[in-house]
Amino acid sequence: MQSHPVVSKDDWLMARIKLLQKEKAFTQQRDQLSRERRELPWVKIEKDYVFDTPNGKETLSDLFDGQSQLLVYHFMFGQDWEEGCKSCSFWADNFNGIDIHLKHRDVTMIAISKAPLKKLEAYQTRMGWNFLWVSSLGNDFNRDYYVSFTSEEIQKGEMYYNYQNTQYPSEELAGVSVFYKDNSGTIYHTYSTFSRGLDMVNGAYHYLDLVPKGRDEDLLPWTMEWLRHHDKYEDSPDKKGCCR
Repeated sequence: MQSHPVVSKDDWLMARIKLLQKEKAFTQQRDQLSRERRELPWVKIEKDYVFDTPNGKETLSDLFDGQSQLLVYHFMFGQDWEEGCKSCSFWADNFNGIDIHLKHRDVTMIAISKAPLKKLEAYQTRMGWNFLWVSSLGNDFNRDYYVSFTSEEIQKGEMYYNYQNTQYPSEELAGVSVFYKDNSGTIYHTYSTFSRGLDMVNGAYHYLDLVPKGRDEDLLPWTMEWLRHHDKYEDSPDKKGCCR
């Protein structure tokens, strides 16, 4: 933590107002970027995807659950994995309780993973989540939206992720995809984002950006090296038996 100048309240207020002008400019730029995101062309979905869900087999159309917009979080949980990715779990800790608000803006939000449904349900119970989570095991959904990869692609460094060929040591990666269903039932893919584009759906990181130390990750061996599943921290409620 670097030392900071300590000033009078009036001097602090002057500095804060100066920064506020930059924040307002950033907000306006973000609003413009959001408008341009919404103006992207769409792709008509031609393939029939069927998922394993708590309600049985359901199509992509079924997952809209009466809304016209579907927001999918691609959660990293491979078919043979024993638990979900800790980073995706960090993101998912931000999801509980927002679905009711999203539905009032004509949006259904769900998570989709490659792991079998029974594994997803057991892990979801462990983590205390209540958002809808379905399995794409047996269909091409993860492959078609660039979040699942073959061992050959990994070895050759030919994983097409975040709109470029790259290399990661994992057959599953994270993302967000958005779909729209019109009155005729036709479904369109409208948007996908990956990597740092996912920051926008992690409220905890935005809170960390407000505090003096920020995310405090610069000196770590890699970003999020500090992160644990929320029940694996030494001071987690599950380990202490109570919350403070």
